[in-house]
Amino acid sequence: MDQRLSLITLGVDDLARSRAFFEQGLGWSPSSLAEGVCFYQLPGIGLALFGRADLAEDARRPVDGRFSGITLAINERSRQAVDATFAQALAAGAAPLKPPEEVFWGGYSGYFADPDGHTWEVAHNPGCTIGEDGGTTFAPG
Repeated sequence: MDQRLSLITLGVDDLARSRAFFEQGLGWSPSSLAEGVCFYQLPGIGLALFGRADLAEDARRPVDGRFSGITLAINERSRQAVDATFAQALAAGAAPLKPPEEVFWGGYSGYFADPDGHTWEVAHNPGCTIGEDGGTTFAPG
């Protein structure tokens, strides 16, 4: 198997509300739309929004409301960019979980929940490089 991740799909309660959060609130542009699903092309990976009940049915897993232990991260080039992205997400309707702060691993990060409760981290990691295309490379540790 190739060491690769191609797509992250978020189960959402209201596709129109979630699209408004990403498109109007965060300024993202969809790359394609189909009945009941919306795709966003990110550097090297895709993000899809799909109805939560439909996703549960497709995956044959119940939606039980527990934190799954999965977070999604947006790495930024500076601490100031972390603060700006965090503020933009809150203005778009995200709920703050942890404000940006210095963290034990030497970086700076905060967490918010999108309108469907998915946990997002916004971080500046001095151990990674963000390329011109937005791709993130982590230095060997």
